[in-house]
Amino acid sequence: MNNREFVRRRHALMRLMGKGAVAILPAAPARLRNRDVEYPYRQDSDFQYLTGFAEPEAVLVLVPGREKGEFVLFCRDPDPTREIWDGKRAGPVGAMQDYAADEAFSINDIDEILPAIVEQCDRVYYTIGAHPEFDSKLIGWVTELRSRGGAHAPEEFIALDPLLHDLRLFKSRSEVSALKKSIRIAVDAHKRAMAYCQPGIHEYEL
Repeated sequence: MNNREFVRRRHALMRLMGKGAVAILPAAPARLRNRDVEYPYRQDSDFQYLTGFAEPEAVLVLVPGREKGEFVLFCRDPDPTREIWDGKRAGPVGAMQDYAADEAFSINDIDEILPAIVEQCDRVYYTIGAHPEFDSKLIGWVTELRSRGGAHAPEEFIALDPLLHDLRLFKSRSEVSALKKSIRIAVDAHKRAMAYCQPGIHEYEL
């Protein structure tokens, strides 16, 4: 899927949010299978829907009307040694070049950069409870802002899920095309399985 589809989705979400808001969505974490071996990585469905970015340790930030750019992405820095084991990393430069981020920063700098973005907003769209570790960081940033004299802090926390999931119900032409292709593949697979099916055969044999 090309970047235009992801751009369309982000713009549709930001129109619903309106100016003065910020949406924050962390990527799915990597999961250990045993010791230092991880399960094959699967991105959070909402994160994938909005970015197409398939790496862990990333945070999507959308800020409608922000002068420096509405789509901000925090992600891992390139690391040639780790990439031997974990696969290639886009890095901040790749996030802008390949995923159309307006600005991209190292995930290591999120504590310095994201609170300043949040400080400019009145409403935070974020789903509490989905990412417990990040919940603590975000609440800590807002608490710090509220404790500082003269600092502005968001007045509302709004769950992102209902807004985003309602948006995902309405499919674009490219999404409908992808669904039709998926259905054709599934139908063909079932027909092939039915052709080999006979009394007494086990499911695993198909």
